[in-house]
Amino acid sequence: MTPVLGAITCLLAITLGYAALCAASPFGNCRKCRGFGYRLTTDRRGRLRPGRTCRRCRGDRKRIRFGRHLFNLAARIHRDGTR
Repeated sequence: MTPVLGAITCLLAITLGYAALCAASPFGNCRKCRGFGYRLTTDRRGRLRPGRTCRRCRGDRKRIRFGRHLFNLAARIHRDGTR
């Protein structure tokens, strides 16, 4: 197997794996709050406390994956174009 063919195979496997992940689990944890829904703060003693609600996910804790967002956009364009 040539190195180019190996790289193409690896890239195809990663792409198909990500597509399968987006199909099976369209939502992932928020990257800013890491799925907590709020920013962690510490009090004077150093204990962790919940802080303000996360601005990115608005406390929902989840975000739509980029690949799923692209799929939804393509499906919407196709649906609107074939009506």
